[in-house]
Amino acid sequence: MTRERRAAAETMTEAEAACGELAAVLKETGIVLPSLGVDPVTYGYEAPRALVELGRCNVATTRKLIEVLQRAAAR
Repeated sequence: MTRERRAAAETMTEAEAACGELAAVLKETGIVLPSLGVDPVTYGYEAPRALVELGRCNVATTRKLIEVLQRAAAR
């Protein structure tokens, strides 16, 4: 495996791990983003850009996310 391919694989692994961590933390606060995942187009680039797609959610989930972020910001 070339150095570039290894770096690309590490970038994607890091993005997938970060996505999993975010999902776990959100779940602890009662928030589930059903479309959360690594953007599949990201895998198509020679040097992956590792974009995490937060996806779509309903208004109730959006309000819950706002509430949690506001509480965290106030600390």
